[in-house]
Amino acid sequence: MSYKSPRRPQFFYTTAPLPCPYVAGRTERKVVTEIVGPEAETLHDRLSRAGFRRSHNIAYAPVCPSCQACIPIRIPVATFQADRTLRRIAQANARIEGFEVPARATAEQYQLFQRYQQARHGAGDMATMSFYDYRAMVEDTPIETFVIELRDPDDRMVAACLTDRLGDGLSAVYSYFAPGLERRSLGTFTILWLIERARALGLPHVYLGYWVPESRKMAYKARFRPAEILMGGAWRMLTDADQSPALAPSLVPVSAD
Repeated sequence: MSYKSPRRPQFFYTTAPLPCPYVAGRTERKVVTEIVGPEAETLHDRLSRAGFRRSHNIAYAPVCPSCQACIPIRIPVATFQADRTLRRIAQANARIEGFEVPARATAEQYQLFQRYQQARHGAGDMATMSFYDYRAMVEDTPIETFVIELRDPDDRMVAACLTDRLGDGLSAVYSYFAPGLERRSLGTFTILWLIERARALGLPHVYLGYWVPESRKMAYKARFRPAEILMGGAWRMLTDADQSPALAPSLVPVSAD
């Protein structure tokens, strides 16, 4: 008679309150859990569909008692249609070529990452990350992860995106680009590239993390339409009414099932 070991229980923990990185004057709390073991891929898929994000081997989601500003958002690849502005950005970067490389940190990536942090987030914690910190961010992953490197015709890396592959899509973990090229909208172009890559792989979604209507640096994610948001425990289409924080329904935490 064969013996099957009991399934390891999944433990979830709540973090202490910290200053919110998106909305000034607010605090944030997260629910976190480890992604480990032979079921890591399956667990990560379930948690991603439930609005969680990954950092290293930890999955997390906001559980702020008095705030529901962070709304999970994803793009349905099959129905996505770039508007005139997005088509113009794609055309402006037509000579940029993307490469999918293993999740291995390189000095070239780190140099671009440092330049981006100093130019865009100089006062943030990530601006002081060493190469070893960056390597941990890229390589400490229990699931299938890769880096998208975007290069110009002279083979200079102008943008990069740490990306997870899910059972139902691609998840943009963290992206950065060369300062001084803001007019190229390389962050937006990176998402457009991921959409086309997901389409080529036959994957239905691109997960963009959290849309925060009240945060200027996170509100841009609603530009990609149609998009889906996780509200009340279910994914539904983003509407024009959702663009107003006062009109948007409250985000209800959901289980990982």
